[in-house]
Amino acid sequence: MKTESKLAWSQKIAETITQQTDANGYHEFPSGRWAYVEGMLLMAMSRVGIHYGNENDISFMKRHMDLFVNEDGSIKSYSLEEYNLDQINQGKNLFLLLEMTGDSRYEKAAHLLAAQLLGQPRTSEGGFWHKKVYPYQMWLDGLYMSSPFLAQYAKTFNKPALFDEVAHQLLLIESKTRDKASGLLYHGWDESKEQVWADAVTGCSPHFWSRAMGWYAMAIVDSLEHFPIDHPKRGTIVGLFERMCRALGRVQEADSGLWFQVLDQGFRKGNYLEASGSCMFVYAMAKGLRLRYLERDLYETAAKGFNGIITHLIEEDDNNIHLHSICHGAGLSLDRDGSYGYYIGEQVVSDSFMGVAPFLLAALEAEKLGLGEG
Repeated sequence: MKTESKLAWSQKIAETITQQTDANGYHEFPSGRWAYVEGMLLMAMSRVGIHYGNENDISFMKRHMDLFVNEDGSIKSYSLEEYNLDQINQGKNLFLLLEMTGDSRYEKAAHLLAAQLLGQPRTSEGGFWHKKVYPYQMWLDGLYMSSPFLAQYAKTFNKPALFDEVAHQLLLIESKTRDKASGLLYHGWDESKEQVWADAVTGCSPHFWSRAMGWYAMAIVDSLEHFPIDHPKRGTIVGLFERMCRALGRVQEADSGLWFQVLDQGFRKGNYLEASGSCMFVYAMAKGLRLRYLERDLYETAAKGFNGIITHLIEEDDNNIHLHSICHGAGLSLDRDGSYGYYIGEQVVSDSFMGVAPFLLAALEAEKLGLGEG
């Protein structure tokens, strides 16, 4: 259900988020901790604020970040010794804060997070473990959490060797998880092949989860933004991004323009068109088109995806935007076996930041590119 409004979709979403969070005076997000989903949302809010000149959206990000970043650069509720890639993501907001304020605490906090990555446990080929408690495992999720941060850190603090590290991480996981027949990427890879979900030969998890590929697509486009144009691996990463987006185009649902929770299983019983992955794909493709990483014929795939989100997943009432069909959460572990039944059995919710943040990012990039609805 849509109503007429002079505001762009991203502005309307940002207003909804502000109203929901600050309705009764400023308070922190429900989780109350340094976390990757909230970090993604804060980054999206500040980008909308910058693009449309709305200081309130930028200050929204700063207020929440300042709940965690102490004067000495330490971060409340963060532990380096967890070696958890998820905990890097919120740190992406530190670079804008440092640029805006010059406050050294943001620089110190960035150095702290970079120190985690430099000491992150690794596979035999140097791939970051997703977490200390997930030995020898690389997940597509982790590339989004860490790679764009490390690329921007390399640019900000003139550490060119770290671009090599980012390139290595992006290329390694693609080489381990890509299915040659479909071009799609499996959610995770276990070098040791010990996990219950790991294939005995490849070490890969058994299915192509939409949001996992969404994380990786965003990781590529957000990392490339910071790369020097003459970096020897830049063109390879761009080429793999193009190839992957074409693979995603082949599994885009024809009528709606959306993507399934389990990407290659179509309307198999229990499968559904999922919001967060669809939004991530639209964001990555729209940004990739804008920055000319992708060929122009992919414009149709991105536009169809964005229009599908607006037509099929969005409701608008009383100036609030609602997003439906969001997978609340999924992972890989002893009780999360990566099976088809597992992925379709996870809770489906509405208005979770897990979907709303990618929707905000996708809407803003769609507006910048002029995709479909606006």
